[in-house]
Amino acid sequence: MALVFPNRSRSFDEIKNGVRFTGYDGMFEVKFLVEASALKQRTAARCLSAFDSDRASVLEAAAKLYERRRSNNLTLSLQDMA
Repeated sequence: MALVFPNRSRSFDEIKNGVRFTGYDGMFEVKFLVEASALKQRTAARCLSAFDSDRASVLEAAAKLYERRRSNNLTLSLQDMA
């Protein structure tokens, strides 16, 4: 089954400095964090706005990373977003 992102919710993680969101591979939940530096933003509000604006690109990068690593907890860096 392919990775899907049916839940549009996302949140800012101040400790990890990035945006958290979730995908699903069948019944398995896959947690993602996209680093603020990957979104090229510094503040929580701007990171969330950038995530929303670039959602399709972020989800595409997340799916590619998941295909490579197949883990249930993944972090997207600036290199993953290139």
